[in-house]
Amino acid sequence: MKRVRCAIYTRKSSEEGLEQGFNSLDAQREACAAYVLSQASEGWQLLPDIYDDGGISGGTLDRPALQRLLGEVAAGRVDIIVVYKVDRLTRSLLDFARLVEAFDRAGTSFVSITQSFNTTTSMGRLTLNMLLSFAQFEREVTAERIRDKIAASKARGMWMGGTPPLGYRPDGRSLAIVGDDAALIRDIYRRYLALGNVRMLAGQLEAEGIRTPRRETRGSGRSFGGGVFSRGQLYTILRNPVYAGDIPHRGHIWPGLHEAIVDRPTWDAVQARLADNIRGQRSATDAHHSLLAGRIVDGAGEPLVATHACKGSSRYRYYVSRSLQHGTAGSAKAATEPGSSGGGSAGSGPAPGLRLPAREIEGIVAGTVAGLFDDPLDLAERASLAVTGAALPQLAQRCAAIAAELRQRDTGRITQLVRRVRVLGAGVEIELYGAGIAAACGLAPARDAPAFVTVPLAVRLTRTGRAMRLVHDNGAAATVASDDAALVRLVARGRQWWGELCSSGLDIRALAAREGVTASWMTRVVRLAFLSPAVTEAALAGKLRAGASAVDLFGGAATVPEWGKQATLLLPGGAVPSPVCDKAGR
Repeated sequence: MKRVRCAIYTRKSSEEGLEQGFNSLDAQREACAAYVLSQASEGWQLLPDIYDDGGISGGTLDRPALQRLLGEVAAGRVDIIVVYKVDRLTRSLLDFARLVEAFDRAGTSFVSITQSFNTTTSMGRLTLNMLLSFAQFEREVTAERIRDKIAASKARGMWMGGTPPLGYRPDGRSLAIVGDDAALIRDIYRRYLALGNVRMLAGQLEAEGIRTPRRETRGSGRSFGGGVFSRGQLYTILRNPVYAGDIPHRGHIWPGLHEAIVDRPTWDAVQARLADNIRGQRSATDAHHSLLAGRIVDGAGEPLVATHACKGSSRYRYYVSRSLQHGTAGSAKAATEPGSSGGGSAGSGPAPGLRLPAREIEGIVAGTVAGLFDDPLDLAERASLAVTGAALPQLAQRCAAIAAELRQRDTGRITQLVRRVRVLGAGVEIELYGAGIAAACGLAPARDAPAFVTVPLAVRLTRTGRAMRLVHDNGAAATVASDDAALVRLVARGRQWWGELCSSGLDIRALAAREGVTASWMTRVVRLAFLSPAVTEAALAGKLRAGASAVDLFGGAATVPEWGKQATLLLPGGAVPSPVCDKAGR
């Protein structure tokens, strides 16, 4: 007789009663084991492994025991999954369809011992879908009731659980003050009113050795705290209405049942000070800033934090290592040296304290992903997408539109496609969502399609003048500096002034006096009219060698008569162009 390997799966949504010696999971397993024993004449044999998920909702498949069981199913070591009821397996129709697909691929079936139906007939499948629909409906209604109960309880000022704010401990449906921690909170509010700056407040607390108190979670006993106060933590403390005796919920503030740590005048003064420190309103274009926030890490996996610096009316954005941002990096100076992020092997991370210009890295990521969509067939092969001949015209049209959106740095497309950007010692790795590529192209992925598509780039971070830029191995800038308006204006003005000197009969002193500049300045600008066509086009397109600027042109490159030497000085890799000249050599 053929041996039929059976695995029992049990689940309970809440943790209530799991501490008992014989709980709901035990009862489900005992009933399922008795059913398997009753089928011993059919060759059913119970596997010894236990698959229990206690305190986890059936609305998700992210359950440890279930994932372990699915791994056994995929490996072909389970023939039948036995459950007490179908809703123990899942309460979602969509998730159930995914499970059935996985079971069918492995040749595995499942049995509900309290519900008799035959899924080989249309009526049996209808019955099963009806049962799952009611299970999903029950889960959603229960969730709505819980949300309504929480909202009504918070409107009455009750504390409804979770990790209490620093300075409080749970006290039934209210909060009780912890004396020492509450004194620290009052001190933070007092210091902020005196300093008026959260960054200075964080620095002062760190300098005085004041750390976050160590606490433990009530359920698991996990310890946390003991570190320095970050600016994010301080902002959360200063804006938390719980300290003023209130309870927040979904944009509403209700009077709480607990005692306030901070008196109302102090709370109002702090909120007014925080509001005064906001430098203007967020504009619509700000949504396109920091496109890679939360997605960019260094070679060691440390996140890079989006930040900025202002000089005059200019705003310069960066992605900075979290350790550098919080002042814990070993050397901030080393972070800005070219060797700190440009050397090393491909597998090693850059030195601590990495600081990347945001425009550069965002441009190369957006441009690289857009380049993938420029070749739809190659992209489909990378992501293992099924492409038919009839779908090619529509695919090409969709990919062209997506590439254009990416080059405009569309936030939605970046979010849909880019999972992570890793800045390594000798390059950059872009990790894309396979499902995101399939959805963007409107194609179905193959069964063995990769979850992620990795694109390596051979670029390095180097110093060019006062700035840090990403460049290729040949010295070309990784991104086009199309916004170098000053250089473009100088090249255009040099050609204009040279044309006037040739046509008007004025000497350079007279023309300089008319234009309101010095003769020496005009001489240097006019020299830009004698740049080779290849160098001129590269300057206008922002494709000069990384770091080349007006200073380099004025430094003597424009006075070099040989176009080949100009190319060596100014073009990436020193490539010598082959321009088409007329008989006069122009």
